Amino acid sequence: MSSSVQRKRIRKSPEARRAEIVDTAAAVALAEGLECLTLRRIAEELDVRPGLISHYFPSVEDLVAEAFGTAAGAELEVLLPAGAAGQAGVAGQAGVAGHAGQAGVAGQAGVAGPPGADGDVPTPTGRLARFFARTSGEAYDAISRLWINARHLSRYRPLLRDRVAEQEAAWRGRLEGVIREGVECGEFRTEDPNVTAIQILVVLDGLGAHANTEDRGRPEAVTRMAVTTAERELGLPRGALTGGA
Repeated sequence: MSSSVQRKRIRKSPEARRAEIVDTAAAVALAEGLECLTLRRIAEELDVRPGLISHYFPSVEDLVAEAFGTAAGAELEVLLPAGAAGQAGVAGQAGVAGHAGQAGVAGQAGVAGPPGADGDVPTPTGRLARFFARTSGEAYDAISRLWINARHLSRYRPLLRDRVAEQEAAWRGRLEGVIREGVECGEFRTEDPNVTAIQILVVLDGLGAHANTEDRGRPEAVTRMAVTTAERELGLPRGALTGGA
């Protein structure tokens, strides 16, 4: 006799379900690329009907933009947490870059969050040193590939283009804020924190453009080019942003 007892599905709130969909899409994008995102693919990942995904995201373009924004926002909170002292745990709070599930995405991407007291770096110099220490390795390469992917596709997808611009502005603003804080407390010297922030990010983007190619054997002068740029533009001695990291 067949059993009439069926596995009971847990009914999730609309907010929780939407967060689950976005986090799953972000994880797929990081692993395989934004082109692989379809409503059917995410439905299969979550073992639900495609109609449920389309209920929250009628267009796949909406999901692609949201997935990229979530992954990029999670990266920012891991590499350069908000707050004067770069407090740990910011990535798990609701409202960060418009999504509460980003801490989970950072974990799926393999980017380690601030361990223990590591989130209590007291100075702007310490925050930047930690930032540069984390902008390397497989996890950072994965997010670099996603940025390359998003910038290419954004030429043809307006929603994604807007989200890329939004994330670029968030990165500039966050880094500029740390630099301004350093100038105000006398740690850094620069005439224009905004320009300096852009210079650092441009170098990081340039190095990240090689995430899809072999980089072993790269000269040290190249691997630390972003750090060298920051130390020079901020009036710091060589090694100031690497010695304690």
